[in-house]
Parts: sequence; C-alpha cells; structure tokens
Amino acid sequence: MPWYAVRPRDPADPRWPLPGKDKIVLKADSPDEARARFEEAYPSEPYGSPAVPVAESGLGSFRGDDEALLVEPTDEPPPPKE
Repeated sequence: MPWYAVRPRDPADPRWPLPGKDKIVLKADSPDEARARFEEAYPSEPYGSPAVPVAESGLGSFRGDDEALLVEPTDEPPPPKE
C-alpha cells in the first residue's frame, strides 16, 4: 500500500487541525482514500450549526472542499524516535 502526504493548499488555512505540522503522512490505496481517511480522523468541527446540524460539515471541516487539501504520493516516513 502506498504512502500519501496530505497538506492544506494554503498553509495558513485555519481549519488545519495539526498546528506545527505542515502535513500528515498516511497509508492508503489511492489519493481519494487518503483524503477520506484524513477527513474521518480530523473532522475538526463535527457539526455545522444549530440551524444546520449536518455531521462533519462544520467550519473546521475539509469535507466537500476538495481544492483545499493537496494529496501527493510520498516515501514511507521514518519511524518515530523514542
């Protein structure tokens, strides 16, 4: 299974849930699966508003905004240092 780097197109995007990290690297079968895994793991604000209580569509969500995230093939990340 290949590795993908997921990062925001705009480094200053306030929806990015990982302060201090410019990208997250994860394993997936395809770029679309990598995006879906990221969106599932980091829903940010899981609900819109009281008027629009739609799951995973809050202001902090990347769901439905395909242009906001870049998903690129990458090498396997180094193991974490203990």
